[in-house]
Amino acid sequence: MTTADKTLDRMRNNPRDWRIDDLLTVAERYGIEVRNNGGSHHVFSVRGIADSLCVPTHPPIKPVYVKRFIVLINTIKEKTS
Repeated sequence: MTTADKTLDRMRNNPRDWRIDDLLTVAERYGIEVRNNGGSHHVFSVRGIADSLCVPTHPPIKPVYVKRFIVLINTIKEKTS
């Protein structure tokens, strides 16, 4: 199990007190494209999935964004299965 997988499991158990670096680590593992044009938000998107996720980078990341990120990961897993 990789560090990204362990981080994702911990996110599922407790969606509070995460930083944008943690989301970026998991996103890289699952091939999620990340855009940040120097602003205060990161946009996570995946080809073939219509919905993208915009997350403010101010720590800590609010649980609602972590939960939506987990839904995005689950959608990716369903498409690849």
